Amino acid sequence: MQTLEILYKDTLMLAINKPAGLPVHKGAGRKMVTLENYLDDLRFGLPLRPELAHRLDKDTTGCLLLGRNKVALKRLSELFQKQQISKTYLAFVHGKMAELTGEISLKIAKKSKDKKSWWGKVDENGQEATTLYEVLASKNEVSLVKLTPLTGRTHQLRIHLQALGHPIMGDAIYGLKGDKQSLCLHCSAMEVPLYAKRAKIVVKAPLPELFKMMLLIMH
Repeated sequence: MQTLEILYKDTLMLAINKPAGLPVHKGAGRKMVTLENYLDDLRFGLPLRPELAHRLDKDTTGCLLLGRNKVALKRLSELFQKQQISKTYLAFVHGKMAELTGEISLKIAKKSKDKKSWWGKVDENGQEATTLYEVLASKNEVSLVKLTPLTGRTHQLRIHLQALGHPIMGDAIYGLKGDKQSLCLHCSAMEVPLYAKRAKIVVKAPLPELFKMMLLIMH
């Protein structure tokens, strides 16, 4: 197993830099290495192992928060539910976007009634979902986009960008057919108001090698 990079650590919370290809949960009936295999090694002297406060898709990289006890997990869960944790993502998408900044407000629903399926779709009868975007660079039909989800629907960014006509590169579910690239989606920063009387905790994850390579290609 690889060594996980610790981005932040205090008595209540850990933040790690999740690598691509590491699922946070086991798939149904599958034997695989997941984040759960690492949790005992992330105790750092505490009696209990930390637990996930939220999830990232298997191939999404970057900031992932874990609570180090039940009180911390409850607090983080409340912050996520109230949408008080701000998240910033970076993504490489197909095409040159017409507008350099914008807001995507499209409701999202599950694509299937299968409880094991996470796939979603734009649906007027779905849940409210809003994403802000800003194009940071664009060249040769590829754009680097900063994304700020204001809601936390499953696969929200991937579905919204697909609906906009600019799917994320390497997205095997919502992307272009024949795209053999790895998923180009990275959670680059999070701001967490964990403590009422202290400043927000700012967690930042460095760019993965895939993004560095893509930037070199664009230049």
